[in-house]
Amino acid sequence: MQVMYECCAGLDVHKNSVVACVMITGHGKVQSATKTFGTMTGEILALSDWLKEQQVTHVAMESTGVYWKPIYNLLEGLFELLVVNAQHIKALPGRKTDVQDAEWICDLLRHGLLRGSFIPARPQRQLRELTRHRTNLVERRAQGVNELQKCLESTNIKLASVATDITGVSATEMLNGLLAGETDTSLLAELARGRMKAKKPLLAQALQGKVEAHHRLILSQLLADISWLEEQIQEVSAEIGRRLKDQDEWLQRLDEIPGVNRRVAEVIAAEIGPNVNPFPTAPHLASWAGLCPGNNQSGGKRRTTHIRPGNRHLKRVLVEAANAASHKKNCYLRAKYRRLAGRKGKKRALVAVARTILQSVYYMASRAECYKDLGENYYDQRNPEQVASRLCRRIEKLGFKVILEPSQKEVPAAD
Repeated sequence: MQVMYECCAGLDVHKNSVVACVMITGHGKVQSATKTFGTMTGEILALSDWLKEQQVTHVAMESTGVYWKPIYNLLEGLFELLVVNAQHIKALPGRKTDVQDAEWICDLLRHGLLRGSFIPARPQRQLRELTRHRTNLVERRAQGVNELQKCLESTNIKLASVATDITGVSATEMLNGLLAGETDTSLLAELARGRMKAKKPLLAQALQGKVEAHHRLILSQLLADISWLEEQIQEVSAEIGRRLKDQDEWLQRLDEIPGVNRRVAEVIAAEIGPNVNPFPTAPHLASWAGLCPGNNQSGGKRRTTHIRPGNRHLKRVLVEAANAASHKKNCYLRAKYRRLAGRKGKKRALVAVARTILQSVYYMASRAECYKDLGENYYDQRNPEQVASRLCRRIEKLGFKVILEPSQKEVPAAD
């Protein structure tokens, strides 16, 4: 095989160590050197100096968990870095040591057999960390709300049966009054605001319960945790908005897609960015996001496969957007969901709608266009005769006779 890079290195990355193998090709001979480094910042800098001494130009490493990130951050800009999917470079069975792994990675890189993963620029990587951290905060808040509801049920307080949100302004003030020692449910119900004022009699009944000392401790801590998490979410959201200030026009265009709100648009912008040039086509982007099935075909038979792992952070918000779009009226995405849900099931239909949303994002970014909805009647308008024939057969099975006559459209008069 032809040698593509005469001086390259392969890194086998672990939590506490990095095994580096350098291969230098010259005069038809290959010289290799292997050395082990730690993962502390000083040792990674020593690794960088050693690679410079060896005149290395290209470096490849596996995308093992999060351990590759500090090495990538410190070597970025000094070498041509490739972060490779570990499944693509599995060594042969029986050849599994750290040194042999590094040699195998370096040998594949030397012959140009590795393809690097999509690693965005540093500002976008920082934005990714912020949006993912916000998602974790939202999940922790949801967990706290669920625990709060369980604790209220144990005290026989049925606040959730009357109030839609037990963490709203009215419900929070009632709970704080209850924890302060107020036992008169009528006075607690007077704290209702807005539309909750019409439910004061129901609130007085729902707030009757038996709150003991340990319940007060648990409820006070849960309310404090929820309040603190809300402040953290607002702070992180403000920082995300500041970093995406230059992409406000792009976010507004993404917000036009049914099911996509501001938060989902920010996640899409962080995971993909406004530039989709790293992805040749929309199917490539869908495959990278994990919204398409894998290939498993043998003997002329196509076997059932699950969707690929892909980018789980992007996949999650796109499925959420698809679920919201499936409930929007007069929408093409809803028509697609209902068309597939009956045959493929609801979950597969949601994945298909999520893939359609992602492909729309790709074309909007590559063509600099706004979202254009095809309409809920798109599939019916493609072949109206076939739709009419199918409906006629269903009516005839019920014992009725159907006669179809084309409607005459009025021709506008000439000026």
